[in-house]
Amino acid sequence: MARYRGSVCRLCRRENMKLFLKGDRCYSDKCAFDRRGYPPGQHGQRRGKYSDYGIQLREKQKVRRIYGVSEKQFRLMFSAADRQKGITGTNLLSNLERRLDNVVYRLGFVNSRTQGRHLVKHNHFLVNGKKVNIPSYLVKKDDVIQLREKSKNVQIITDALSAVVRRGIPQWMSLDKDNMKGLISGMPAREDITIPIQEQLIVELYSK
Repeated sequence: MARYRGSVCRLCRRENMKLFLKGDRCYSDKCAFDRRGYPPGQHGQRRGKYSDYGIQLREKQKVRRIYGVSEKQFRLMFSAADRQKGITGTNLLSNLERRLDNVVYRLGFVNSRTQGRHLVKHNHFLVNGKKVNIPSYLVKKDDVIQLREKSKNVQIITDALSAVVRRGIPQWMSLDKDNMKGLISGMPAREDITIPIQEQLIVELYSK
């Protein structure tokens, strides 16, 4: 699967918003978007207006980059959301939020989704007491996500948990910080997703 190996700060500048891809750095004075809040490249400050298609494409790319999924993964998730009952765009965002790499980030175990993918792949987390090392695993209501015993002293995890108050925990999940355990108490509703996303533009793009 293709991986983006360039500077992730360029992605924030390309999408004209903070995507919080580098954890604590995004909250500091070192944030590249705060210092250079225009698209990257030689002509970044002189780019003109987008067409309707360009606006839809940028919205899709923005969501893809926020959640760190490939184009193929994103298209498959859209197809699955389209087959579900309800509003396709809302289903898509709900499924993206339920990914295990996103859930461990939302619970505050890691500082970014990239970090979450890395730790999930390296067997640091249990779901309902069983090892799960698939970042795209979709959690369900009443699932319990917890750290393996040997992972509770990993420095990046303890550092992330100490800063969890800054980000807050979504209403559809709860964190037992002392026991390093999280509970999925419900499914993510549209109002729980506070990232500025216009999912209807993505639906229009894929409906052409």
